[in-house]
Amino acid sequence: MDTNPAPSPREPQETAQAARELIELLEVLWERGRDMVSSTPVSASQLRVLYSLDREEGINLRSLGELLGSAPPSVSRMCDRLEALGFVQRLPSPVSRRQLELHLTVRGKAYLRDLRVQREEALLAVISEMSPTSRKALLRGLTGFQDALDKERPSAPPVRRGAPLKDVRSA
Repeated sequence: MDTNPAPSPREPQETAQAARELIELLEVLWERGRDMVSSTPVSASQLRVLYSLDREEGINLRSLGELLGSAPPSVSRMCDRLEALGFVQRLPSPVSRRQLELHLTVRGKAYLRDLRVQREEALLAVISEMSPTSRKALLRGLTGFQDALDKERPSAPPVRRGAPLKDVRSA
């Protein structure tokens, strides 16, 4: 006998609304974490560049633009600003003298590391207040969400996951 009731036709819409509300709250936490890391102003777009370079170290401007879905001139300007802040450096490609590779500097890597630590601490403060059952359910739900996202974007690299998300699959 099936103990799970049939899902409501509104369930996907209700879930999307709950996810949107959660994302809005996370944005507040994210900003708080960013404010605690550095007084260096980094826009959300520039932060996407830093995250992309962290995942795809050494890509060129054109590839970065494709990854971000942005026009080459705007990507170049963002990289100019990040280079001026000391977060990004452009180096000659060992493959082609005509291309430049983009790399995070030590300062850029430290910024991302500190930002992630602050954001994780903010999340841990909230998650630690949840029951173990709720935490497990959240972990399963986030894993399912990431899997669906990876299916939605087949040409994009899979969402990078840390060890805890992989562990939930065996739970």
